[in-house]
Amino acid sequence: MRNKSFHLKVKDYSVSKESFELIKNSEYGFLETIPQPSLEKLPDYYKSEDYISHTDSQRNLFEKVYHLIRQISLKKKLNLVNSFSSKEKKLLDVGCGTGDFLQTAKQNNWKVFGIEPNEQAREIANKKTHDAVFETEQLSKFETSSFDVITLWHVLEHLPNLEDHISIFKKLLKPDGTLIIAVPNYKSYDAKHYKEFWAAYDVPRHLWHFDKTSISKLVLKVSMEVLKIKPMLFDAFYVSLLSEKYKHGKMKPIKAFYIGLLSNLKAIRSKEASSLIYIIKNS
Repeated sequence: MRNKSFHLKVKDYSVSKESFELIKNSEYGFLETIPQPSLEKLPDYYKSEDYISHTDSQRNLFEKVYHLIRQISLKKKLNLVNSFSSKEKKLLDVGCGTGDFLQTAKQNNWKVFGIEPNEQAREIANKKTHDAVFETEQLSKFETSSFDVITLWHVLEHLPNLEDHISIFKKLLKPDGTLIIAVPNYKSYDAKHYKEFWAAYDVPRHLWHFDKTSISKLVLKVSMEVLKIKPMLFDAFYVSLLSEKYKHGKMKPIKAFYIGLLSNLKAIRSKEASSLIYIIKNS
């Protein structure tokens, strides 16, 4: 496999129980999930009641923790996008799930638009946003230079045709617009600790696995640059909670909290948090 090297073998714990390899791409530095499901088969790997971003359910400890953290995160996300608002305040959230972030932004005077391929999640989101959420095909129908801010909250890792999507986002942004991408960081302490059990690998739904270098190289291809990187500190805790389940068959909340805390403490010096937010502009 030219320009690629084996990194790790990982199992799909939540749906298929199949195994996949993570192969490092030497050009960008990200890891690729191999084999990648075809575009026709990929939706089958999302068919699980446990796929949390497609539901508003709170049936167990993990889901309750997720939704508690999400409420706190929504305020942080809103503050972030508000710092890049213009007079028009036009926002596109790609992979918006059940639409909570769009609903929050809309309540704060943003003109919101969302993209969500999952029908169930899209229906929920449209009830919250008065039909502002569309299927993926809509990406090619928006006018060039339409948006002040485009956000992808843990979505870029799911997108096939990676370089094409980055080009589309650049095209849809206003010249002074801001692209905000949040993704897991495979160089974090919790990733290194849990190895093949690290829940944020989430193969094969996650097609790519990023670090800081790979994101910078990817956006540089379209003459954009990373201006700032912010940690998502809560991610270390619920990723560790799910990783404990994959590793031991149960969540072990005390151990998960310890690993999550340790990961965040180490990230103070290393800057390698469990998940990172990239603030990206035209260079």
